[in-house]
Amino acid sequence: MRIFDPHIHMTSRTTDDYERMAAAGVRAVVEPAFWLGQPRTSAASFTDYFDSLIGWEPFRAGQFGVRHFATIALNPKEANDPRCRPVLDLLPRYLDKDAVVAVGEIGYDSMTPEEDEAFAAQLALAVAYELPALVHTPHRDKARGCERTLAVVAESGIDAGRVVVDHLNEVTVKLVRDSGCWLGFSIYPDTKMTPQRMVELLREYGTERMLVNSAADWGRSDPLLTRATGEAMLAAGFSDDDVDKVLWRNPVEFYGQSGRLDLSDLDVAAAVDPQTGNSILRGGS
Repeated sequence: MRIFDPHIHMTSRTTDDYERMAAAGVRAVVEPAFWLGQPRTSAASFTDYFDSLIGWEPFRAGQFGVRHFATIALNPKEANDPRCRPVLDLLPRYLDKDAVVAVGEIGYDSMTPEEDEAFAAQLALAVAYELPALVHTPHRDKARGCERTLAVVAESGIDAGRVVVDHLNEVTVKLVRDSGCWLGFSIYPDTKMTPQRMVELLREYGTERMLVNSAADWGRSDPLLTRATGEAMLAAGFSDDDVDKVLWRNPVEFYGQSGRLDLSDLDVAAAVDPQTGNSILRGGS
């Protein structure tokens, strides 16, 4: 089983996670820029964070044979903080980078006017830089949030097929499917979706434009729930080809629209620093 996790926050995970993921068949990941759990006090802190997403984190992933890509954006929650708004002016510097395969996470947290403005501005950047867009839907009032999300996407002029609307569930799946956008589902231990619920949605709606992710972050989450979903699909009678489509070919097709998805030479063994015995080789001299 080969797995491409299209939404996971590896900055918040350990090297043990990379090792477990590689052993479970995870060969590529996309890490969206997101809120780190504590308010950031200036745009300068985003510069360091974005640099890590396109520099250190791909290097760290590569030690375990995992290909790492990123999406870059001002996240919805921090769009409400005036100290963070200058980040919008920083984004063009990063949206030109080879490892950046989409604009994201963008969208809504509390559905404020400030979030409206940041969302529209970043969809415009996605159009200008010919990148797909990864859209976060709010955890509260999800149906209304999806309706508002799809209205803004339609107004932006971006092709719906270049947008994935994430964190969906049984309430929002049909709304997004009918829009022509891609559908993202986060599999969590306690919240969002479970492997079993995901299997039922795949039975009802099929495998087209469906993306399954772990969205693993600082909280209680599990980077192996993509594999658990694939196993649940097989147990429910889906074919190996169905699993490969959902867990590999679909994310490759979606992010491949960036023109930057280099998946060559993926079968590289994990490296060990011969001088230190450390499982993470050190960058620099």
